[in-house]
Amino acid sequence: MFGRIGFPELLVILAICATGLVPFCKIFSKAGYPGILCLTMIVPLLNIIMLLFLAFSEWPVLKELKAVRQRSSP
Repeated sequence: MFGRIGFPELLVILAICATGLVPFCKIFSKAGYPGILCLTMIVPLLNIIMLLFLAFSEWPVLKELKAVRQRSSP
């Protein structure tokens, strides 16, 4: 019953991983980080660390926006 994993099961697992990684790829990209960092969400303990990093770090996009606002204000 719990033998080897077959091709259909592997396809289901890959589909679930892909649909879960696409939103994280967009989140990392919009924050200004490389989208490939979404692959860190697969690793069990690293995904929690990356979420904390996203939550509490200053995003590159916000740093750039702050720099542009400082240049344009008198």
